[in-house]
Amino acid sequence: MKTGVAMLVITCALLMAGCAGMESRQPLQTVASVDLTRYAGTWYEIARLPMWFQRHCNDSKATYTLRPDGKIGVHNECVTDRGKLDQADGVATVVDTNTNARLAVTFDNFFARLVGPSREGNYWILDLDPDYQTALVGTPDRRYLWILSRSPHLDDSTYRHVVAKAQHLGFPVSELIRAKRSPSI
Repeated sequence: MKTGVAMLVITCALLMAGCAGMESRQPLQTVASVDLTRYAGTWYEIARLPMWFQRHCNDSKATYTLRPDGKIGVHNECVTDRGKLDQADGVATVVDTNTNARLAVTFDNFFARLVGPSREGNYWILDLDPDYQTALVGTPDRRYLWILSRSPHLDDSTYRHVVAKAQHLGFPVSELIRAKRSPSI
């Protein structure tokens, strides 16, 4: 019996020591305000964290359109490694109407119908330059991150600035994958 109690105490101590070494992260803050009319349009992926649903994508871009019902149409497309156009259409709903910076994006597929939309949103605008030319978008759990630009290419200085912002927010920037671009883009 004493051995069992001793093992339990040791296990708890090890768990607590492990937790003490874990990085505590502050909740993510979005930008203060997003003008959805200015945000609408086409955005090119410059870099992203690894994600299975984009593992074969190149030349990725997203186009956002304002809908009459107040929601946002989402059209994502990329060219696969095999040269085929892959497209997905969805709908974004503003979750935080005070800022318009937190959105819940859903796509019409089995998984989305099974899980349903996120209450806190899964598309958070974390950084946005004043001219709406570059954006840092992520999820509150820091599993997904995109660096977006109105242009297919982003100068190195701006890229480094946005990556530094992502690192400051606690994203694993060493895992970022730079977008692959066709020579014609």
